[in-house]
Amino acid sequence: MTKRIFSGIKPTGHLTLGNYLGAVRQWVAADRAPDEALFCVVDLHALTVEHEPARVRRLSRQAATLLLAAGLSPEKCTLFVQSHVDEHTRLAYLMECTASDGELRRMIQYKEKAARAQATGEGVRLSLLTYPALMAADILAYGASEVPVGEDQRQHVELTRDLAVRFNQRYGHTFTVPKATLPTVAARVMDLQDPTSKMGKSHESGAGIVYLLDEPAVIAKKVMRAVTDSGDGAVVYDREARPGVANLLDVLAACSGGDPAVLADGYSGYGALKRDVADAVVELLRPLQERHAGLAADPGAVEKVLREGAERARALARPVVNRAYEAIGLLAP
Repeated sequence: MTKRIFSGIKPTGHLTLGNYLGAVRQWVAADRAPDEALFCVVDLHALTVEHEPARVRRLSRQAATLLLAAGLSPEKCTLFVQSHVDEHTRLAYLMECTASDGELRRMIQYKEKAARAQATGEGVRLSLLTYPALMAADILAYGASEVPVGEDQRQHVELTRDLAVRFNQRYGHTFTVPKATLPTVAARVMDLQDPTSKMGKSHESGAGIVYLLDEPAVIAKKVMRAVTDSGDGAVVYDREARPGVANLLDVLAACSGGDPAVLADGYSGYGALKRDVADAVVELLRPLQERHAGLAADPGAVEKVLREGAERARALARPVVNRAYEAIGLLAP
């Protein structure tokens, strides 16, 4: 039986190596499988915090272009922008009516982002609290059975499962209950300067972040300056005791297909490990960067892919959302 896969990426910053190894490369693999796959630039989620409108538009276009450059094929999958399909926001309200206040306030990302917003005096937007309901709608509108995500999004997919089950129990079977699928290695690539924190798109300092469009010399410089760990200098794969070295080994393993613990045995010092990681990342990103340059030179072609993708997505989502409206007690238009 063919399964349907859905996942999305938020245009809140330039895409990183963590995004690629933690999610996008899985998407490409899913795109090549005999399954139905939908991938979305979730631009509405970028509005939950302070933002520049022009930057959101620019990063949305760049994200779509990078996804195509990474290997997603519009002939095999559906690639679109979230705000182009109204069914997402239609269903999001029903999910808000299904979720509880306590569930949303327990979301780790809400706690972290709300704390940062309050610390800077920006205030916390209501949408930051409710956006997991929109994320649930993103997934459930398409009857997706699998959601390839990084480790940091597992909690949101679990909430989506809970909401789908609750809605089905209250109002009759309407939604497919999805599950998160995680990569076997480098599910959560950490910041090279702070290996206890995720390599995030919107981090204030980019010193520990490898962006997908970084020049090779910039990539090498960032990796060579990566924080390792104090101690005897031995290369050992231990996430708890030596998170910096473990992060480098995870990245190398993800690039080369090896096992991080086994790779550690081949190094007697940090210098050689860093050089090999830098070379591996540069070579991994080289073809992606070349394809991106070609696609960016023809923005009309990318816009056509997104326009056609939105049409296909809309056709899939509308019947599901209409059924949900009827199930919950709303009159058919």
